[in-house]
Amino acid sequence: MSDTNNRNVPLYTASALQIACKAVNGCQDAESAAQVRMATLARVQSYVNVHVKFVNFHNGSTVRLVVLPEYFLSGFPLGESHEEWHAKGVIQYDGPEYEFLGKLAQSNNIFLCGNVYEVDPNFPDLYFQTCFIIGPNGDVILRYRRLTSAFEVTPHDVLDKYLDLYGLEGLFPVAKTELGNLACIASEEIMWPELVRANCLRGAEVLLHPTSEPGSPKTTDRQAARKARAMENQIYIVSANTSSIDDIPIPAYTCSAMSNVTDYHGDIMAEAAAGGESMIAHAILDIDTLRAQRRREGMSNQFSRQLTDVYAMMYSAYPLRTGNTLLKDGKEQTPPDREWFKHRQNDLLERLTK
Repeated sequence: MSDTNNRNVPLYTASALQIACKAVNGCQDAESAAQVRMATLARVQSYVNVHVKFVNFHNGSTVRLVVLPEYFLSGFPLGESHEEWHAKGVIQYDGPEYEFLGKLAQSNNIFLCGNVYEVDPNFPDLYFQTCFIIGPNGDVILRYRRLTSAFEVTPHDVLDKYLDLYGLEGLFPVAKTELGNLACIASEEIMWPELVRANCLRGAEVLLHPTSEPGSPKTTDRQAARKARAMENQIYIVSANTSSIDDIPIPAYTCSAMSNVTDYHGDIMAEAAAGGESMIAHAILDIDTLRAQRRREGMSNQFSRQLTDVYAMMYSAYPLRTGNTLLKDGKEQTPPDREWFKHRQNDLLERLTK
């Protein structure tokens, strides 16, 4: 670690809270779903309060960054139509949930990250799966809308309008903070090198990764991808997985464990076990040393050796999925059902085969 008396970024602890997700799929209406969300928020509040005090006191390090799992307030759509999930599984851009989490971040002087289904007021008939970061002042300082999804609408489907509103930086937002440069991705997006690389080209140093993914004692595909993304981009990755997804007809602990902090060598610094909620996945991040590593000459500095211009030529010559599939004359179209997404992928597979 760097000399503590000569630092640009103080050492701090980053935490991935592995908590149970109480799904709202069984709720009959928006009111009962809101009650489930508020109960979850109360549980999150108690966990964060205790975790910050415990680590600060017992470990002698300061918790400044806490990551919560993917869709921790709702679970995921499981057969619901777009309209049904919009009514009970989605929160508003300025809803009470953000106010609650903002106060929690303020009271603990932390940056708080999570993932929700959210309505953007510029696209009121749609919803996006959104990773957020709330600063210690209680304000949302970053919103990343998931770009790759098998069965949900993403900003890519309304790309031109989204770019007009938010620009390229809105597709790949990076928050420059006192903890370093923070960015987010969701769940299986760790599998796409280009997605992580795009954030790193914009300066990301710590990637926050709310996820809900299958756990296994074996190396999973996403665990292997985490190590590769951290090493090839020289970044820290803080991944918070669910401990269980309750109240849906899927074995609760299918998506469990795998919450961890990975350093820029691809080594796991801390990891939670399977079988329950845990605050064990926390580690001290050293941003100054990471920056020194990124400036180091030699073959091992892979990030600095990328031939981005050549790759851009190839992507341009061989386009696969293209955007604006739900945009017509500048207006978003009626959200499709899941069969539409299946047909779109099948059409793409046919093109790839040819």
